[in-house]
Amino acid sequence: MTEGQKTGGPRLAEDKRGISSRALVLGLLLVAAVCVIVSYAELVLMSIQIGFLQMPPAVIGIFFFMVLFNNALRALGSRLGLTPTELLMIYCMMVVAAMISSRGVMEKVLPLLVTPNYYHNQANRWHELFDAHIKKWMVAYDPSGAPQQKVAVRFFERLWSGETIPWELWIVPLAAWGLLVLLVIFVLLCLASILRRQWVDNEKLPFPLVQLPMELARGSSGQPLLKNPLMWGGALLPAAVFTINGLHNMFPSVPQLTLSVFLNTYMPNPPWNSIYWFSIYLSFAAVGFFFLLPSELLFSLWFFALFARAQDVVAASLGYEIELMPVYGTHLFVAYQTAGAYFVLAGYLLWVARPHLKRVFAGAFSRGPADDAQELLSYRFAVWGLFGGLALIIGWCVLAGMSVWVAMLQFFVFIFIIAIVMARSTAEAGMLMTETSFRPMDLYRMFGTSAGLGPANLTMLGFMDAAFLRDQRGLLLTGFLDGLKISDGADAPRKSFRRVFAIAVVSSLLIAGAIQLWLPYTQGGMSLYSYAYNGNNYWSMKNIENQMIENLPPVVAGRVWFAVGVAFTLLLSYLRAAFYWWPLHPLGYALCVSWTMSVFWFSCLIAWLLKTAIIRYGGMRLYIKARPWFLGMVLGEFGMAVVWALVAGVTGAVPPTFPWP
Repeated sequence: MTEGQKTGGPRLAEDKRGISSRALVLGLLLVAAVCVIVSYAELVLMSIQIGFLQMPPAVIGIFFFMVLFNNALRALGSRLGLTPTELLMIYCMMVVAAMISSRGVMEKVLPLLVTPNYYHNQANRWHELFDAHIKKWMVAYDPSGAPQQKVAVRFFERLWSGETIPWELWIVPLAAWGLLVLLVIFVLLCLASILRRQWVDNEKLPFPLVQLPMELARGSSGQPLLKNPLMWGGALLPAAVFTINGLHNMFPSVPQLTLSVFLNTYMPNPPWNSIYWFSIYLSFAAVGFFFLLPSELLFSLWFFALFARAQDVVAASLGYEIELMPVYGTHLFVAYQTAGAYFVLAGYLLWVARPHLKRVFAGAFSRGPADDAQELLSYRFAVWGLFGGLALIIGWCVLAGMSVWVAMLQFFVFIFIIAIVMARSTAEAGMLMTETSFRPMDLYRMFGTSAGLGPANLTMLGFMDAAFLRDQRGLLLTGFLDGLKISDGADAPRKSFRRVFAIAVVSSLLIAGAIQLWLPYTQGGMSLYSYAYNGNNYWSMKNIENQMIENLPPVVAGRVWFAVGVAFTLLLSYLRAAFYWWPLHPLGYALCVSWTMSVFWFSCLIAWLLKTAIIRYGGMRLYIKARPWFLGMVLGEFGMAVVWALVAGVTGAVPPTFPWP
């Protein structure tokens, strides 16, 4: 036997040097495919949101079918078959593409650049309130011109016959915002490189969302997941359900299987009608992922989701005046509690990581060698890139009209509080969505009036909240960290992931940007997915309008509830450290009123009940044996999302609704 045969041949040796050229080319083609599929499914079909989850259904569905095809090639002895390393790197490229095409960037940024001009009317006076404070290079219309200019109207209402897309009006604002987006992505990449060793090597977090793609990729080398009958049984269950529901849309005589129930309908009387939004969604994929979590964390997630609803009932019973949190689907007093919890959790995570961070900063500021040869970026480059990128982001905001201190508050809270806790929720708790219940502006509002910010700052906050802060779904920090965790299972150095991420980011911005300018101009944004064109872009600016007109006083109650959140999280952290049996995890409290838990709390409860029963009556042996069934449910649900997106795109059929709105 030759040395090449012993090591797996030339292809494996190529993997150890980095990703192959053919994998990069195939990855680029699949990035383009993901951009098209996600944009069409989410914006045109609307009922299949397959790109905004932290493990996008579009990606895992495509990856599943790609692995099956690859296995067939390898079974036939074809040298065209991809290695596990190549498969995993292509997967990482597709994850980045899905997030950028969806809520991570495009669906939030592009509509925003014509929103103030289109939505102006005599009642809201947006032209008078905003346009004097908007730089011309920031938007596609002329802020000094009239309301409802052609470039904005045609974007939302489609082009007339014979008209063409005004690409020339979009070049400057797209370049300006593209620079800002790239800076934010670069900062998140630097942060991921700094956190990787602490979370992966030192704390050994489970990273539940990477387990399935890694097992699928290893399956191409003969591992048993794809040969396990339980996996296929688990996949068959959601496949059957969504096939029936899809056929129901085509043939109404076929019965529909309901996967969601709006519980508020059944609670019309006080104090139960004070619960703001309470619904059941049964997601087979969510049950599958949650099944992988530790039982105590699983219990904490659904317990605190119900605990938050119980607070609504108690507050109403005591006659407490319940206010809504601006632009979020929750009550103010609970949202400010979670804000306090975020600060404690972020501080705790940084405190625990201080030995690692000392080494990172020593490597960044000393001239001696640093123990970072195996990292994506050197510590020196990552640290200077993190703070240098933040400085450039703040400089961009200042040029756009924002005060330095407001820009610093906005992006320091985003990067070092919100993004870190959101990434932790994915790395430790397997959250399929990342979403908060407060913005940095809400922290300022605890102490200051809206007039204290001034109209220029308020206008820019409207833009920044809509583009980066209000909706955290598709947060690229989690995609980068998952990719670096995947690098442990890929036979390639982490530095080779630089090209993977760079190519995926740049190509996705260009391809998805072109698609999502073409779609609204040819079909009319108002006929597409309302969240992108009449939701996120509108709500943030509407909130700023209210603050400009009414000069709202400080939210004094917010200080009290923020302090309650800090104190309660500290108590939970102490009890968890002092008593090994303490079942409540502070992360569950921080996420209790996020949209994530509002959607997935019931699936979390089902997973906890099943896992508890399996371990109690069958022990770890039965848990390990049952695990492929739950991974199969993920593949079945996400695979059907891709299948129905393609069927609907080709035939025009109405696809079934999937339980992750």
